[in-house]
Amino acid sequence: MKLVTLADSVYALHADIDTDDLFEGIWPIPNGVSLNSYLIKGDRTVMIDLFRDWEDAESQIEGQLREAGVSLSSIDIVVLNHLEPDHTGFLAELKKRNPKLEIIATAKGIELVKSFYKITDNLRAVKSGDSLPLGNGLELLFEEAPNVHWPETMVSFERKSGVLFSCDAFGSFGKLGARVFDDEFSAEEHGFFEKEGLRYYANIVSSFSTFVQRAVEKVKPLSIKVVAPSHGIIWRTNPATIVNRYLTYAGYLNGPAEQEICVIYGTMYGNTAKGLEAVIEGIESEGVPYSLHRIPNEDVSWVLADAWKSRGIVIGMPTYEYKMFPPMAYVLDIFERKHVNNRLAFRFGSFGWVGGAKKEFDATVEKLHWELLEAVEWPGLPNADTLSLMRERGAELARRVKETGRPKAE
Repeated sequence: MKLVTLADSVYALHADIDTDDLFEGIWPIPNGVSLNSYLIKGDRTVMIDLFRDWEDAESQIEGQLREAGVSLSSIDIVVLNHLEPDHTGFLAELKKRNPKLEIIATAKGIELVKSFYKITDNLRAVKSGDSLPLGNGLELLFEEAPNVHWPETMVSFERKSGVLFSCDAFGSFGKLGARVFDDEFSAEEHGFFEKEGLRYYANIVSSFSTFVQRAVEKVKPLSIKVVAPSHGIIWRTNPATIVNRYLTYAGYLNGPAEQEICVIYGTMYGNTAKGLEAVIEGIESEGVPYSLHRIPNEDVSWVLADAWKSRGIVIGMPTYEYKMFPPMAYVLDIFERKHVNNRLAFRFGSFGWVGGAKKEFDATVEKLHWELLEAVEWPGLPNADTLSLMRERGAELARRVKETGRPKAE
């Protein structure tokens, strides 16, 4: 990777991570992820956000620093917008190589520097409205953005260039390659990053959607020309696109979500799947788009992304030992943790000698404030009457999604 110029004396550094490892130890990244750091060369040299020693991130970043005539030992200041280890994991090693390094973060961030990395000297806490003059007209302004998505988070804004360094806000999964700017990617490539951006949001940020909305309000007065996140595309031509996209995603928390249905099912011997076919026929009869996910065959990461944007949810599962099918219980646990709230939902499924999933299911989704259509359960294979009822339920759900979901933008 090569050093990328954002503006006079302001640069982007990035490492592409291509690994079978899981992001946060949970989320698959089959198309990799970028770790973006930034460099400002004023009277003092500042690095904004770091990286962890993941794959060959260190060598990629060091090579770009050399292009800028900078070494890790010559950096004067590191600004840590967010202390999660993918942005700070290299901090202890950097401090060892560069003992004079000054570290800037919010007050809560400084406490994490001490507890995570046992560093106690040359630490400076900043708060909203504080600034850091860097000479040559360059100046960093700091704005706290708590809980996007950790309590210590802030964003940094360079006034002269109009670059907003947003760390995890406005990020995406997916490695970048030799291009980093929004205007360098095709429409098809943007489609990929939009999907990976939604999945990133649903997996990483969705629980904190209220705080995303507050953070956007706080940075609105800034004259933002470039949005520079720590994962994914750097937005220099259409920065409002990613900001508005995040506002849309944040709005799904309390709804309405899109006029779509996320269909999630698990089946042991094919009996529940027979009912699924009828439900889908009902949905299709009303022309409502839907996504289809079989668990546990598909990782919950993708299920969560589609559920986050969908007004309607279909849950198809058999009863398993008097309770919910265990893989579906896991999916619903993730939904609760990520606050997939205020959806219209329909549940169905087969059972063997006795049912029992209903009690556990109802208790689980009560916390999510879902509005439930009457469930349908049956022993063994569904008969003709059951299949007819399933088609009716699928069509009813689709009609109600059309009536109450978020209309598609024209």
